[in-house]
Amino acid sequence: MIAEADEIPEGESRTYPYGDTVVAIFRRGGEFFAVDDICPHMGASLAGGYFDGTAVTCPWHAWRFCVANGTWLDNPKSPVRLRCHALRVENGKILIPPPPRNIADGD
Repeated sequence: MIAEADEIPEGESRTYPYGDTVVAIFRRGGEFFAVDDICPHMGASLAGGYFDGTAVTCPWHAWRFCVANGTWLDNPKSPVRLRCHALRVENGKILIPPPPRNIADGD
């Protein structure tokens, strides 16, 4: 379990530790979306950005990303994108599979 579903109000997001990074979980229309909480442009926390529909706007430089699929909305054909994480909600708990282990790190 990464979080309780009721910790995240409708239309908002929260951050949670996930392996060696932090994920931002967004809630819209009863759905939840999880992405790495780092803007690929300059590293800002996306959870602090403006969230509308499934788009989050980076608070530093206004780059916009889709939290449902990671697409950079300002340039959809670009390879720049957010890393999204599969999640499910069971009995009010948000579950995300554990992050992959890095064998090179000796895990």
